[in-house]
Amino acid sequence: MIKILCVEDNDDNLFMLHRRLSRAGFEVSIATDGAQGVAAAISSPPDLIMMDLNLPVLDGWEAMRRLKSRPETKDIPIIVLSAHAMAGHREKALAAGCAEFESKPVNFEGLLDKIRSVLNRSAQP
Repeated sequence: MIKILCVEDNDDNLFMLHRRLSRAGFEVSIATDGAQGVAAAISSPPDLIMMDLNLPVLDGWEAMRRLKSRPETKDIPIIVLSAHAMAGHREKALAAGCAEFESKPVNFEGLLDKIRSVLNRSAQP
């Protein structure tokens, strides 16, 4: 089963993502701040990470930087989720190493397409 780590601090978003991703057949784990997300990815590496940018303790930008700088987590694809998508955020996130970018509110069918695409790309040599 494909493991997805959702790093999100909004309870409503977490509930929706967990429920819908679980129903879609994914094993979902949760972290509610950037530091927890980094620790969870190191201790039990997921197949994919969904990362909010505006997180407590450690924001999504710094969490991504830390994950991409570690040999054991650098190849885990990250899809950024952001409610405050500003001009240039998508490009900045892609440059920081994320695989995809999804604005909130999430279009779940579109997100599933992005998840499948990212997982297919990461599975290729």
